[in-house]
Amino acid sequence: MNIRIIEDITNFIFVEDILEKSDVIMIPGGSYPELPEQAARLWENGYAPIIVPSGGVSVKTGKFNGVKSKRNIYHKDYLTECDFYTDVLTINNVQEEKIIGENRSGSTAENARFTRQVLDDKGISPKTAIICCKNFHARRCLMFYQFAFPNTKFYISSVPYYEKGHDINRDNWYKTDTGLNRVLGELARLGNQFNLEFLSLKDGLL
Repeated sequence: MNIRIIEDITNFIFVEDILEKSDVIMIPGGSYPELPEQAARLWENGYAPIIVPSGGVSVKTGKFNGVKSKRNIYHKDYLTECDFYTDVLTINNVQEEKIIGENRSGSTAENARFTRQVLDDKGISPKTAIICCKNFHARRCLMFYQFAFPNTKFYISSVPYYEKGHDINRDNWYKTDTGLNRVLGELARLGNQFNLEFLSLKDGLL
């Protein structure tokens, strides 16, 4: 569809970078194994020496809500998103000593802030980092992680997202109600979240 607003929203939400070797791979919390699986592939290919899986329990339910795909492979009784991601990483050949977990966060903003805390505690100040996230979460993740790590250069490695029998991507999100709701919902939340986060941090950023 050759409509400028569609193209502009697409390019804003669906961030995807050409990856370069980095200091760390970061994974915002969630219930899909595809994110840590991608992180494991990047680690095996030498893109970064360590991985930081992030995520505690749902702020809505107070617990880990369960694995959303490939339950035949990842079927343990996970207490947190970080526990789940760590299991996925180790099953996919990542050495345990190369994983630095963060298991307290309940939102993307906390994923970023608490990842910063665990890396600070280890004396690690990454100059470059890769974020593995769902494709339509890319801008949100980039925003929060950049606020938490203002001196770090980030690269987005997005993972395709599937729902209700079809995928949501930069080429088709505007063609279905599900895609429209997901992407335009992200667009609306980003404005509100940017305002709140930027106001709380702007004195230290500017």
